[in-house]
Amino acid sequence: MSEREQAKQIIDNLPEYKIGNILLFLKGVQFDDDMEDDLYCEKLVQDYMNNPDPGKAETITLEELAKREGIGLCN
Repeated sequence: MSEREQAKQIIDNLPEYKIGNILLFLKGVQFDDDMEDDLYCEKLVQDYMNNPDPGKAETITLEELAKREGIGLCN
């Protein structure tokens, strides 16, 4: 039996009055994951902003990128 199946079985056997607490816990775990994702993205932005490379601000068009990567774009 997988861990997910075990968790579902435990939840199915809990009395109804405890389900709310489990739900709050699970939402908290999800919130932590979302917060970690946000912190990771913020770190990427800061790393980019602190990068002294003068070429970091150079841009190319989507068409140029697609051509360079060998991807055909639909019109």
